[in-house]
Amino acid sequence: MAQSIQDFHDDPRNAEIRIWVNGALKHRDEAVVSVFDSGFVLGDGVWEGLRIFDGEPAFLDEHLDRLFEGAKAIALDIGMTRAQIAEAIRATLAANGMTDGVHARLMVTRGVKRTPYQDPRVTVGKATVVIIAEFKTAKPETLQQGLSLFTVHVRRGYPDVQDPKLNSHSKLNCITACIQAYTAGADEALMLDPHGFVATCNSTHFFIVRRGEVWTSSGDYCLGGITRAKVLEVCREAGIPAFEKNFSLTEAYGADEAFVTGTFAGLAPVRSIDGRSIGNGSPGPMLARLQGLYRERVARDIARRKAA
Repeated sequence: MAQSIQDFHDDPRNAEIRIWVNGALKHRDEAVVSVFDSGFVLGDGVWEGLRIFDGEPAFLDEHLDRLFEGAKAIALDIGMTRAQIAEAIRATLAANGMTDGVHARLMVTRGVKRTPYQDPRVTVGKATVVIIAEFKTAKPETLQQGLSLFTVHVRRGYPDVQDPKLNSHSKLNCITACIQAYTAGADEALMLDPHGFVATCNSTHFFIVRRGEVWTSSGDYCLGGITRAKVLEVCREAGIPAFEKNFSLTEAYGADEAFVTGTFAGLAPVRSIDGRSIGNGSPGPMLARLQGLYRERVARDIARRKAA
């Protein structure tokens, strides 16, 4: 989950963090990439956000699956194995003395270009790999009071235009949606698909609860969210009816509960959509149950990784 500026506390410890840049750990003031880097010039790259628990990234296997799948889709050679990336993440955490309350961003771009031009063949050298780990936690009031959403005019597009399954550095449609939402006084943008059904939010995935059932979008027009998938997984394990389906804003407005999911804050309640109050603005009984099940699922993954 990406964050709005109000969603997390600034931690003074972040002023001295070390950032992993192509194999070197550098103070944040010295961690730089070239102005000819493909990410800076074109937004040409893929990335992952990771939440750290007890010194381990949660669901790292799934995040690396998505990273390498995205890199393959855009013909980007990361130049590192999965094991090497995992080792680099742990080295970054160790260099910063980080174990909990940490969010990390792993970024890979195509590398430095000879000249600012989109053709990948003018890239020279290897991919650029950067890992930024920060002390960052969601504000308790965000998780208690919930988010306000605003439905924006910016749609999630067809995969033959820019595939929403790609977690790419090119995020302008989401940024435009974010701008429209906060200009309207909301915390997050709710985005529709090309057919007018609810798709996702600009930086999180969207769920509603109706009559004991958990609904989320069909998934056709949103990123394959790791936390989204885990929520559906724990629903199946617990016998909670959960559906990936098309639904309209009318059905969202009439929901008993609504919430968003993402790596950063996990599951967070939605208190309103386009000025319509949802529930009582605090976590409802279904969300409270799912938050507990998700925490258990995270703990299982961390325990498995530590035992390996």
